[in-house]
Amino acid sequence: MARRSLEHLNAGLVDEFSIALSPVLFGSGVRLFEGVDASRIALEQVPVEHSTRATHLTYAVRKR
Repeated sequence: MARRSLEHLNAGLVDEFSIALSPVLFGSGVRLFEGVDASRIALEQVPVEHSTRATHLTYAVRKR
């Protein structure tokens, strides 16, 4: 996630967010939630939508 998005997430300004995940056969991975304060924030997965090229993940953000 972008640095600004992480700041908004940690500040409690985000209620829900979505990620479109598309697999890549070659390359390196990215840690999406690096920098999130896990002691203050919990993510609850909302039902997943699948398509032929991507998986669409949605998370509700909850306070711990």
